[in-house]
Amino acid sequence: MTTPQERSVPKPVFTDAEAGAKEFPDSDNRRFTYYTPAKRKQSHYEDVTVEVQPDPRHYLSQGWLYGFADGRGGYPLEWTALKAWGSDRPEPERFPGSGGKGYDWPALGWHEFRDPNEEWELSLYRYNSNVVRQVTQNVENARQSKAFEQWNPNWVRFVERNVGAWMHVDHGLGLYLYANAQRRAPTNMHNNAISVNSMHRIRAAQDLALYNLTLSEEVPGFDGAAHLETWNSDPAWQGVRQAAEELFRSQLVQQAAPRNGDWVTPTIIGAAEYDFAERDLRYTMAMFELLTTDREFADHNKALLQKWMSDWVPRAIHAARTLQPIWSQPDAKPPRFEDGLDAAKSRFAQIVKDLHLDYPKELAQ
Repeated sequence: MTTPQERSVPKPVFTDAEAGAKEFPDSDNRRFTYYTPAKRKQSHYEDVTVEVQPDPRHYLSQGWLYGFADGRGGYPLEWTALKAWGSDRPEPERFPGSGGKGYDWPALGWHEFRDPNEEWELSLYRYNSNVVRQVTQNVENARQSKAFEQWNPNWVRFVERNVGAWMHVDHGLGLYLYANAQRRAPTNMHNNAISVNSMHRIRAAQDLALYNLTLSEEVPGFDGAAHLETWNSDPAWQGVRQAAEELFRSQLVQQAAPRNGDWVTPTIIGAAEYDFAERDLRYTMAMFELLTTDREFADHNKALLQKWMSDWVPRAIHAARTLQPIWSQPDAKPPRFEDGLDAAKSRFAQIVKDLHLDYPKELAQ
């Protein structure tokens, strides 16, 4: 009987990873200790959001890991004209023996912001998928029940030109305003909230684009390209190309559509209106209230916000008034334009008051 020859093969040796095997004072701690929660208990939102974007004023002892060609690193606080307490404090000096600790948490006032919606990656996908699923089901149900056949002829022209034109507003604000602004945000909490706002607008534009394609297939004579001419050359929309918001959706489309036999369009417009008027407004109020009540820069921030309003409120009022002619286009008219404009002004005035700002005199225009 021959003895089988034993091959010389390296044998695996299983060892603990050094970092995972070491024990340190917080080894058995079941919560993070590098930040102070806004409430009594830490939330999952805070665990996955707070300090994800690092700050050399707190614990990033080696300084920014990346920078720009002009020498600035990371997220310079001077990127935003508004300020939070501690913004002017220099980055702490590190040297051998300093421990690299930096300032205590929170290192500056920007870190105090928490999104009331607690938006992060999972919540974004879950919420947007639910909205898209609901909108898709509503449109499909309308197709199956032949609901589009109930539309008044003038309402068909109104939707193809004016509702279609609104996708350009949502797309422009989402892609070029909010997506751009979130890159300058000084903390990950701001990044998340503003970028989710951006995704809401882009999703709303996509909803309208897909709805426009559906109507082109389902409604005889519906011109799916009419919104381009409206957006580019209709005088009523040229002010909106410079500014615009709530008046068109909530005070015109939502009011006029049912009177003209359309119960589908309000569900699509309503999804975007809820994001704008409720969900995104919640984080905006929380974000700016911290700045207007800041313990160090409240006066600076309020003066700057008042100046911005004096620049932009007249533009918004002008844009709103240029839309007035389209109020007369549907057969069954919505409430008066002036009533809708007054409602939008009143709501804006209450928001300004809640942010501890002065009523802008330009609203009287």
